[in-house]
Amino acid sequence: MRPKRKQKLYLSLGLIALAAIAVGLTLYALRSNINLFFSPVQIAAGDAPFERQIRAGGMVKVGTVARNPESLDVAFVVTDYVDDLEVRYSGILPDLFREGQGVVVVGKLQSEGWLRADQVLARHDENYMPPEVAQALEDAGYTPEDYQDKAAEMGERMDAQQGASQ
Repeated sequence: MRPKRKQKLYLSLGLIALAAIAVGLTLYALRSNINLFFSPVQIAAGDAPFERQIRAGGMVKVGTVARNPESLDVAFVVTDYVDDLEVRYSGILPDLFREGQGVVVVGKLQSEGWLRADQVLARHDENYMPPEVAQALEDAGYTPEDYQDKAAEMGERMDAQQGASQ
């Protein structure tokens, strides 16, 4: 092999090695920042990792929101109408959070089977459903009309309860 050709080969191999190292370091850095979405069915099946940041979503199950009157602690159940996931959160919930509506929670799944949420994200109007939640519900056999009808029914029921209490 001629010296000029040998020099080009070494240069090419060096650039490929540097590129591989850069990609490897980038993926290693992103590894801890990625939080994948899981539905309650996937969590119940054991697909979700424990003690790692994940996103979980579904509908807030009616009658499961329990608030601690002495603190900001709240517990509720997220469901995809197949399986349920208990969520515990300490903090102020979004104004639009309520039973029967779509929600996405970000937190860590505990080995006991419940999720310690760091963040709770609620929908912004009656027709909005986070895309991941909508996909998980469709995978569970529900059509968008099913859960939109349930959400509208729940909204009317909550409005009626608030009107009666005032």
